[in-house]
Amino acid sequence: MPNESHAETRSVGAQPMEVYRLWWLHDARWYQGVAKRFGQRVANEVNAEALRFVAERVGTQVAKAFGRPVVEASASELAELYERCAELMFPSELRDGGVAALDDELLELTMRRNFALIMVRMSGSLEGYQCPCTEIHAGWSDGLGVVLSENRATGCLRDGDPQCRLLMRVTGRRS
Repeated sequence: MPNESHAETRSVGAQPMEVYRLWWLHDARWYQGVAKRFGQRVANEVNAEALRFVAERVGTQVAKAFGRPVVEASASELAELYERCAELMFPSELRDGGVAALDDELLELTMRRNFALIMVRMSGSLEGYQCPCTEIHAGWSDGLGVVLSENRATGCLRDGDPQCRLLMRVTGRRS
């Protein structure tokens, strides 16, 4: 009987969203372990550093897939590139938000639901947790070859705001 159960499990295969959920669960437990052993400040720093690393890789991947130099992208195309970065790291099944160009330089990322924050809250680590959003955007920007003069949050779900609102001012692009 145990072999039949194992065979059934093997034949089903992992579904992508379940894989994401398990990795985010791992991440939440990892964060808690670092915070417990070394303190919340260290956990926040290491979390932001790791996410920036991944974000830069994602930005580089999105830039390569763009098909032409990002330096040629319009503001609305840049917003789409950042949205692609967001989709790769945080699929729409795990978040509710988007990126819009407010003018030729200013982009706004909004988030009304964020699975990562839900996991942090569920793991009991919300108090003292610092959202790494600006580090993620800095990583995406580095990968895309975009220079930001502004990268800040003006609203955050973690703080009880109805949505995260992040502003990125693009002042240059590297060729």
